[in-house]
Amino acid sequence: MMEQAIQIEKLISGKTAAGALALLAGEFSGKAVFSTSFSNEDQVITHMIASDSLAVKIFTLDTGRMFAETYSVWNSLLERYGMKINAYYPQAEALEKMLSEKGPNSFYQSVENRKECCFIRKVEPLKHALKGNDLWITGIRAEHSASRNELKQLEWDEENKIYKYHPLLHWSRKEVDDFIAKNNIPCNALYSKGYASIGCAPCTRAIKQGEDIRAGRWWWEQNNKKECGLHTH
Repeated sequence: MMEQAIQIEKLISGKTAAGALALLAGEFSGKAVFSTSFSNEDQVITHMIASDSLAVKIFTLDTGRMFAETYSVWNSLLERYGMKINAYYPQAEALEKMLSEKGPNSFYQSVENRKECCFIRKVEPLKHALKGNDLWITGIRAEHSASRNELKQLEWDEENKIYKYHPLLHWSRKEVDDFIAKNNIPCNALYSKGYASIGCAPCTRAIKQGEDIRAGRWWWEQNNKKECGLHTH
């Protein structure tokens, strides 16, 4: 794995995000996937993939608790690019069991309950989405959290046995916003209402001036516990 990673890193070294995506789409032809939550970062990457008709499959994890505004962005992408976005959903039996035993808002009661909810609604469906693929493209940026500051653009995900590439890892929020404005890319209306990181509706709020970009996610928990399990390092 290490030798191949070095070769891939050399391949994309010095390339723009769009250029690197194009090279990797060819290198992992038919085996590259991009996960979108319809965040601004993900909208940038979707535009790059669609504009160059790259051989990258796009998918989203529909947790069943998303904002109406998020579904609107999803639909706008279909209208704008005429593209296919594969949707993955929680396993019905596990979801029914959790809701029957603990109710719809058990995640507020403990970190363990919240992680259980995230596992059922996100982590398990992700495994199905990644199955059979070799490269997973994400919209992670280093500014999102302290735990992501040390990340490399290309890494090996041991949990899912797949390479991960973060094309916008070193982009600033301004660079993301400027790219969206320049290319007139559809984006979530919640950003204009103070939301900085958008997940499930019950677990996301707008942030206050001076707060961290991730403060609005699982705001009732301590900062060092605020990960859903999709990205483990």
